[in-house]
Amino acid sequence: MPHDLAHVLQALQHFELTPWKVVGFAGTLMFTSRWFVQLYYTRKHKRVVMPLSFWWLSVGGSVLLLAYFVFGKNDSVGIISNFFPVFVSVYNLVVHLRHRKNSLGDDVAA
Repeated sequence: MPHDLAHVLQALQHFELTPWKVVGFAGTLMFTSRWFVQLYYTRKHKRVVMPLSFWWLSVGGSVLLLAYFVFGKNDSVGIISNFFPVFVSVYNLVVHLRHRKNSLGDDVAA
């Protein structure tokens, strides 16, 4: 156990903040923060709510993480794990915006 701790401490001493790591950390922060946004809206409305900002944070975080794993790290596991969420999040945004547009059109026609 002490050897493992020494290894972790040594790795932290050699930590280097690169521009691509900043991109990766920003993506992680955005992708993680979407759950706090969802929790806030769910507590506020006292029912499960997926606000539009959840999907924008998902898209932004996924794109940043995908860029980090493709260009900054060249890590196939990271690429695969962030590739699919981008499409799901974009799809949900498109569905939401179409529904919103149709709802506004119905109000004008009525």
